[in-house]
Amino acid sequence: MYPMRRKDREMSREFAEAVIDTCVFAVLGTVNEDGTPYCIPLSIARDGEWIYFHGAKEGRKTDNLKHNNQVCISCVGHTHVPDGKFTIEYESAVVFGSAEEVLEEDEKIRGLRFISQRYTPHAMAAFDAAISRQIGVTAVWKVHIDEVTGKRNGKSSIQTVTPE
Repeated sequence: MYPMRRKDREMSREFAEAVIDTCVFAVLGTVNEDGTPYCIPLSIARDGEWIYFHGAKEGRKTDNLKHNNQVCISCVGHTHVPDGKFTIEYESAVVFGSAEEVLEEDEKIRGLRFISQRYTPHAMAAFDAAISRQIGVTAVWKVHIDEVTGKRNGKSSIQTVTPE
């Protein structure tokens, strides 16, 4: 694990998981075959030690993940720019892990359900019909959280419970 430079901003794993669970979107970092970086925003959902996302079965993201499954996911929570200050208050989490394509249909549906419940809970009545139409053309991936860090500058909107 690479040590965090600003230890005064380092937060707990629980805080980092809360940022993952509440960020509007995350950014996936992968490596192209020629060694250049590639990043793309994702809709994610966490289930314990795993982060699920979906996408097309073909494309640069898929090619990169099949070539090198080591990834970085960056999540930004609440942000605020205070008046008259040259700073930004923020919450963030950075995940390092290994991605694997979900091939078993029941787990694919479960991963898509996690994502849908997070982003479109009001539309879940139509989930089964949508899945039956899209499951064949949708890839689902999961990233094991090998390492995660949380960071905060300023006030936070996230409330975590510290064990006594």
